[in-house]
Amino acid sequence: MLALFSTVDLALRIYMWIIIGSAIFSWLYAFNVVNAGNRFVGMIGEFLYKATEPALRPIRRILPNLGGLDISPIVLLLIIYFIRAFMWNSIYPMVS
Repeated sequence: MLALFSTVDLALRIYMWIIIGSAIFSWLYAFNVVNAGNRFVGMIGEFLYKATEPALRPIRRILPNLGGLDISPIVLLLIIYFIRAFMWNSIYPMVS
């Protein structure tokens, strides 16, 4: 059972880093730090968008419009943190 919990925890940690990378990439893209015409940069941006948008879209629908400020990645990171803490502190002790 420990192997299952460790694997799920690792997947959630990797996804947290993908969310952080997506947020940083969007800032770099918005401020023209990265070359938008570069194919490699475009591939990275497309991967990050496709990996994070399905989880961020429902959160954006619920949150109020804050103008140009998008806090949906922060909300998603908090949700993932809660899931990880709940998994290790509540579920794992009951099944081990």
